[in-house]
Amino acid sequence: MKNPHDVVKGMIRTEKGSALLPFNKYLFWVEKSSNKIEIGRAIEDIYKVKVDKVNTIMMRGKLKRVRYAVGMTSDWKKAVVTLKDGNKIDVT
Repeated sequence: MKNPHDVVKGMIRTEKGSALLPFNKYLFWVEKSSNKIEIGRAIEDIYKVKVDKVNTIMMRGKLKRVRYAVGMTSDWKKAVVTLKDGNKIDVT
């Protein structure tokens, strides 16, 4: 089994993510090779909560330019984790 901190790289705290908090949903930046089961177990282990559902999204890298050089940012994976009723993660 993978280390939970290798699966979940961090919580994403954005305005769109804050709009999901009343629905008991949280956004996380996760390892690209991890699956939904590993993500759910890692969240439960790190934050000591019960996960109801995990949805994942592969985010494509964006085209970036610096002067005359053209490059791309890395692809990454985002997970929307829904917690069971009565569970909450302190985001402060």
